[in-house]
Amino acid sequence: MHTIKIIADSTCDLSEELLEQYDIGIIPLCIVMGEKSYYDKTEITPEEIFEWADKNHTTPKTAAVTFEKASEILKSAADAGNDILFFGISEKMSTTCNVIRMINETADNLDAACQIRVIDSMNLSTGIGLQVLYAARLAREGKHIDEIVRLVEERRKDVRASFVVDTLTYLARGGRCSSVTALLANTLKLKPEIIVTDGAMTVAKKYRGSLQSVLLKYAKDLEPALLTADKNCVFITHSGCSEAIVESVKAYLQSLNHFAAIYVTRAGGVISSHCGPGTLGILFYQEER
Repeated sequence: MHTIKIIADSTCDLSEELLEQYDIGIIPLCIVMGEKSYYDKTEITPEEIFEWADKNHTTPKTAAVTFEKASEILKSAADAGNDILFFGISEKMSTTCNVIRMINETADNLDAACQIRVIDSMNLSTGIGLQVLYAARLAREGKHIDEIVRLVEERRKDVRASFVVDTLTYLARGGRCSSVTALLANTLKLKPEIIVTDGAMTVAKKYRGSLQSVLLKYAKDLEPALLTADKNCVFITHSGCSEAIVESVKAYLQSLNHFAAIYVTRAGGVISSHCGPGTLGILFYQEER
């Protein structure tokens, strides 16, 4: 019986410590800046992305992983005697899951005995990461790969992923909102909450004020949901907030005395390219019913 190797694309935004602890492989998506393309998290940092974006008054383009790069990583896992469970960013946002399916269907250099399963996370950032860690725990319990897929997909609807964006400048540069809307929101210090629903991003509440006060209000607004969340863990994922701001949100979550673990992770290049600096999200599973 093959062991199960779990692989996710780089938008899962799990920390190096968690990736190592659960032996998670990463397939990097691509970030295109001008004439050059870089692999997320290995060839470019969010800080370099922000510097380039501000200098050029535009945002990088992002793209699915290349067929060649993904094939190389999958072959390495297959050659080690693993079955592969892949998690990708929502298919409404990227074709990454289809790239992996194409490799599975057409590549003749993979071990024929290797089973590959693809899960559309219908999410992004640590909304994917939560599902990856759940699958990793199930694998350690000795569950069959198809049973893991079934359980993860049944629970997928219970992921709660939301973010507050400090500035709409990056979303406007990427064509995700108008420049007039961004200018008005930035002038009024409006900070929208973006939630992921059915694999797509939508705007929920609009907050106003300093980033620190807004993020604490956002966290407190989530309190009813947080108190009925899976107690195993909660994520704070951000794209470059100050340590003081992150710690204030973490202290609030600790004050609830609800979660066994509070993980703080940094968003990678893909997420940062679209949302810009100063974005922070609180992500968790609603309790299993």
